[in-house]
Amino acid sequence: MGVATFVVLGAIVAAGVYAVVMYNNLVGLKHGVSKAWANIDVLLKQRHDELPKLVETCKQYMRYEQETLERVMRARAAVHAAREQGDVAALGQAESALRLGLGNLFAVAEAYPDLKTNETFLHLQSRISGLENSIADRREFYNEAVNNNNVRIEQFPDVIMARMFAFKRAQLLEFSAEEKADVDLKELFG
Repeated sequence: MGVATFVVLGAIVAAGVYAVVMYNNLVGLKHGVSKAWANIDVLLKQRHDELPKLVETCKQYMRYEQETLERVMRARAAVHAAREQGDVAALGQAESALRLGLGNLFAVAEAYPDLKTNETFLHLQSRISGLENSIADRREFYNEAVNNNNVRIEQFPDVIMARMFAFKRAQLLEFSAEEKADVDLKELFG
């Protein structure tokens, strides 16, 4: 065996090691997206369990605001369905509707002094607001993991490995512009 044979074998081994490292990095990114999604999913489940308690507490005081309460529960059901199906786009839309409904619910609650001072309502409002903030934080981490995954599977030479082993793009979790807008109190009380 000559030097040329060792060089060729060395090149083949180096290419094989490089391919294994590339594959493992792609697998790590894919699982990073799954882990970030699982973190969001836990928070969504916790909030899902708290919302009926909040609505039930509000029902005792808000007899004339049935539509607001029903809107929150419909949005809750839509979030649950999208989460169960793993449909990130539908989840984003349902989250927007739910956040808007919760904003309206908390704004309408201002018109009910007894409700505003109810210990259960205050606890649930605080808990749900905390979960909302945590979901927003975890959404940022999820979208970062998705972006890292998507960029990597499109870069050369990773794109070759990604196509060969069917690595897929992940979808960003985005909320609508409505969700980011302030609640119009004049519309609620006008």
